[in-house]
Amino acid sequence: MLHGLTDKLSSYLDPKEVDRVTRSYYFSEKCHLGQMRQSGDPYITHPLAVANILADMRMDHESVIAGLLHDVIEDCGITKGQISRRFGRTVADLVDGVSKLSEVESASRAEQQAESFQKMTLAMSRDIRVMLVKLADRLHNMRTLDYLEPEKQRRVAQETRDLYAPLAHRFGMAKVRWELEDLAFKHLEPDAYKTLAKLVAAKRGEREQLIAQMRAPSGISSPLNPRG
Repeated sequence: MLHGLTDKLSSYLDPKEVDRVTRSYYFSEKCHLGQMRQSGDPYITHPLAVANILADMRMDHESVIAGLLHDVIEDCGITKGQISRRFGRTVADLVDGVSKLSEVESASRAEQQAESFQKMTLAMSRDIRVMLVKLADRLHNMRTLDYLEPEKQRRVAQETRDLYAPLAHRFGMAKVRWELEDLAFKHLEPDAYKTLAKLVAAKRGEREQLIAQMRAPSGISSPLNPRG
């Protein structure tokens, strides 16, 4: 599982930085040992997926390490000091920042709207990478939202549409914003989503048929090359 990440990172990071990411992966794997996701997958698959999203963004090695470690404080009892001693103060600050943002998600809806923007603004003012790691975390959680209970799916989807998708737009991350909005739409308005998906699939079929006709040999009848 790790090889795909290190291959990506090796295309733009220094080997020593890739080695630090590798060390952080094994540390995270050890911390999450025995923990499982709702999907039944080992928990390490989640931070690894977050790290891959950050690597796709070509983020620096400290951000990728923070992606791999972003849940160890909240879920494994690891302290900020322990992270700082192993991976440096900057990484520890990033992980701590993401952990504090995660606390917002457990707040009540009424409190959340007021608190979340304050905490996120504070996090961004210290280091914008905190928010980028959090967005990567939310993106993977949305991709695997099907495994949660319907009520929690709707709550997370609503929060994503109201808060995280606009933040991605503010950062100029159009691709992330569109995917977050699409996934939120899927869970908030499932009937409309299914109808739209069928229409898109039908249009895709029409486009593929037209392309096939355009590529057809000149002797074969097509709308662009009719016989006679």
